[in-house]
Amino acid sequence: MPITVFYKYLQVFHSRRIATVMLLGFSSGLPLALTGGTLQAWMAVTGVDLRTIGVFALAGLPYTLKFIWSPVMDRFIPPWLGRRRGWILIAQICLVAGIAAMAFGSPRQYPLVMGALALLVAFASASQDIVVDAYRTDVLHEKERGAGAAVFVMGYRVAMIVSGAAALILSDRIGWRDTYLLMSIIMIACMAATAMGPEPEETIVPPKSLSEAAWGPLKDFFSRRSAFTLVLVIVLYKLGDAYAGTLTTAFLIRGLGFTPTDVGTINKGLGLVSLIIGALLGGTLMVRLGLYKALMLFGILQASSILLFMVLALAGKSYLMMIIAVAFENLCGGMGTAAFVSLLMAMCNQRYSATQYALLSSLAALGRIFIAPSSGYVVELVGWPHFFLLATISAIPGLLLLWWVRGEVAALKHEVET
Repeated sequence: MPITVFYKYLQVFHSRRIATVMLLGFSSGLPLALTGGTLQAWMAVTGVDLRTIGVFALAGLPYTLKFIWSPVMDRFIPPWLGRRRGWILIAQICLVAGIAAMAFGSPRQYPLVMGALALLVAFASASQDIVVDAYRTDVLHEKERGAGAAVFVMGYRVAMIVSGAAALILSDRIGWRDTYLLMSIIMIACMAATAMGPEPEETIVPPKSLSEAAWGPLKDFFSRRSAFTLVLVIVLYKLGDAYAGTLTTAFLIRGLGFTPTDVGTINKGLGLVSLIIGALLGGTLMVRLGLYKALMLFGILQASSILLFMVLALAGKSYLMMIIAVAFENLCGGMGTAAFVSLLMAMCNQRYSATQYALLSSLAALGRIFIAPSSGYVVELVGWPHFFLLATISAIPGLLLLWWVRGEVAALKHEVET
């Protein structure tokens, strides 16, 4: 592709809408580790027993159940900043207060209080995710969806580094209280993106009742042609990639003998950079390819990249092969993610986008949730090379179904009811 043509496709990233989506991606990613890995580290350092640490994992439940209260955010409009940004601001205010309150807590002395605060922060974070996803769906033009998905992933991942790895490093220098207070201040800065973000250009009429907000999204979606097949595409499209990823770290350390430092540097560090590059590249290419062609091409690349881990398993401990496998798999995974998020956005009716996106994203996790527990048994039964081969094969049904409904996918547009 000539440089001038490629540059033309990059112009989509200059949009104010794209910039806002990137900053809101950062805002969505920041709270996740503060109730997950970073909080676990705080508890481990202060001597909290493992049983209590394990129970704290329940704080992540709101992320799984967020579709339950998403109809409220479709139905009601706050008195400021519009239907989506108003709810985002409310969630961010709750996050600022909740994270600051956690800073003054003690997981060792007051575990119940800290658990309640972590649950509150997770609830506010999941609520923010609901409305940010809906806002992204409503505000982006069709040609901007791929780029919007890409920059959202980039902002989200950078935020996870800030509240994860960076927060752990800071805790050694300024203490846990000041670290969490700093995260709260950063969340205040994220509110500026909400305040300055543009409103959707179309006038969108919200559901007339809470009942319509709850049942309208389902009725709307399943009234479409090939709705059930599209649901299966959503469940299966990222299945192979997710299945292989469940044991990648264990494979590299226990299967091949790489050190945790090797894995942290290459699998996590290089993997993250490759994922972001892949998402940005995929978002750019989607402008030319369109939704269906991008999904199919990136899906094939995504599945094929898993085979490199099979080659690595056969080759043994090889740093060069590890770098190639990790870089290419994450690059293709990032491209697939950009296309997949664009698919979810395209399938949402803007009138019900908060609820429909929450439901669709929950469905996307179903395959991973149900198939992941079998991964360890499969490895013990057939070995690492065949495990990665099976992971590759598990991606094929999703691609075949995608081909089956290619006409419907290629024709997807935002549906706006007035």
